Amino acid sequence: MLDHVAHEPVPASHSNRSTPTPAPNGAPRIDSIRLLAGGRELVIDHAGQEYRLRLTRNDKLILTK
Repeated sequence: MLDHVAHEPVPASHSNRSTPTPAPNGAPRIDSIRLLAGGRELVIDHAGQEYRLRLTRNDKLILTK
């Protein structure tokens, strides 16, 4: 549930791709803007543990437990 995510303007450096391109190793690829749903942070539940994926002011992604 992403109800608690604060939505902020999307940086101009991010664009919405109309056609996803596969990763070189064939792994699924998703644009970070779609993953974050326009917000700056999301919580990932993995094996009963919470992880946070955060977009920094410097436009970097940080994953923390």
